[in-house]
Amino acid sequence: MHATLPLLEKTDFPAIRRGKLETLQVNLGYLCNQQCLHCHVNAGPKRKENMTAETVEQLIDYLKASGVKRLDLTGGAPEMNPNFKHLVTAARKLGVHVIDRCNLTILFESKQQGLAQFLADNKVEVVASLPCYLKDNVDKQRGKGVFDASIEGLKQLNQLGYGKDGTGLTLVLMYNPQGPSLPPSQVELENAYRERLQQDHGIAFNHLYTLTNMPIQRFGSMLISKGEFDGYMQLLRDNFSQQNLNNLMCLSLVSIDWQGFVYDCDFNQMLNLPAPLGDKAKTHIKDLLNQNINGKAIVVKDHCYGCTAGQGSSCGGAL
Repeated sequence: MHATLPLLEKTDFPAIRRGKLETLQVNLGYLCNQQCLHCHVNAGPKRKENMTAETVEQLIDYLKASGVKRLDLTGGAPEMNPNFKHLVTAARKLGVHVIDRCNLTILFESKQQGLAQFLADNKVEVVASLPCYLKDNVDKQRGKGVFDASIEGLKQLNQLGYGKDGTGLTLVLMYNPQGPSLPPSQVELENAYRERLQQDHGIAFNHLYTLTNMPIQRFGSMLISKGEFDGYMQLLRDNFSQQNLNNLMCLSLVSIDWQGFVYDCDFNQMLNLPAPLGDKAKTHIKDLLNQNINGKAIVVKDHCYGCTAGQGSSCGGAL
């Protein structure tokens, strides 16, 4: 938690308020088959937090009643939650667009046989983390052997139609820097990825998103241990862009943790900063329908500069 403490002090980040809710982002748990250096969730194989079947049913009830048409599933590895497939199929029956934030290597876990086919059958959009198109860089950040497994996972998805025109199966790659720097131009990097992955591996994809590393949890702790925390925060502040404020993901999204509580974004969830929506300290998904959240203030701290720096950053890429 040491990396979060500087961010919990008073901030001069501009005040922002909610617009219309369009996306329900759900963290199904912190259990993951990987343990990446940049992970802002601090996920890993030893984490025990996982959303229960009861809370999943409450999510489905909310989707039915609210009419929200975008469900963004994350973790950890969201697929490791035993209720993952039930939630996906229930959401799709409601006409909800489902996004799976997939680390690719999960496709080869022993208990995940048929996962890629399941995602394709339900036309789930796959957002896959691939922080570089070079093996050494990926393995350094995410673990030995991860790059080769990721490439095989992408090939498997391509074979099912992902990343191909006219299939309706969207494949998005997610890039984040290896250290305390801002991502390069998303457009230029997408072109580089497309050329190298096609040339080296015959892989196709639809889009590439760039994501700025947040100075919290595991990445924040790494910055502090290297004496780079203050410098990175100054970099984010120095590159603040006012025009990105109107496109921040928290304006149209709420983040739900594995227990069902509501936050303004996944980063605030990791900092235990619940969304101030009602009379209670924390609003639960089962009570969200009773809250009028349009125009409500969003909790901001210094880490919010990470979303507004440079070209901007969100779960949907550059702003």
